[in-house]
Amino acid sequence: MIRKIITTADGSKTIKIQDWEEQYHSIHGAVNEAYHVFIDKGFQYLTNEPINILEIGFGTGLNALITLIEADKTSRRVDYTGIEAFPVTEEEISQLDYIRTLEAETYREAFFEMHMCPWGIKTKLTPRFSFNKYKIDFRDISDNNLYDLIYFDAFGARVQPELWTEPVFDKMYKALTKHGVLVTYSAKGSVRRAMQAVGFVVERLPGPPGKREMLRALKV
Repeated sequence: MIRKIITTADGSKTIKIQDWEEQYHSIHGAVNEAYHVFIDKGFQYLTNEPINILEIGFGTGLNALITLIEADKTSRRVDYTGIEAFPVTEEEISQLDYIRTLEAETYREAFFEMHMCPWGIKTKLTPRFSFNKYKIDFRDISDNNLYDLIYFDAFGARVQPELWTEPVFDKMYKALTKHGVLVTYSAKGSVRRAMQAVGFVVERLPGPPGKREMLRALKV
């Protein structure tokens, strides 16, 4: 597939999949979307200490980087796991230039290590932030009762509908601890119904720039 670096409305960059006409992040603002959906409505919503996070779609590493920065600001301990079947390249990481965009020079080494560290081996990026990643399909996840928070950041249901189905959300439900939370930028009715069908209590919340709503799903 042909991939192209593009600039979004808030000045931050993302990757566009030309074949699908689909981006890794919102064209209305990659950084704004990440903060609104995953930090404001997920990370800051929970008070767990430490907090165990699973990201479905590690991709560019933007969500992980922002979580690391916010964890430092709040002195929270985080155990972060990213799932990605098709990793970005070192050249793409450089072109995205998130360190400059976020004015986060002190995190340059940690961000580089997220992308370059071996798959399946936990790495301590800071005294409070542990990181691991797996190069697998989302549907191959078999964890149970492990994560407090899931960032569900898969490509949209328009291009990959198979990732937004009851079987996938059943795996997400099982992977969460009791009272765990899943947040996603999607607000499609079919996605909400698939979540509810496997046991989630689902909230519609105001969406990031360019989207009217997003979803937050609670395991009760």
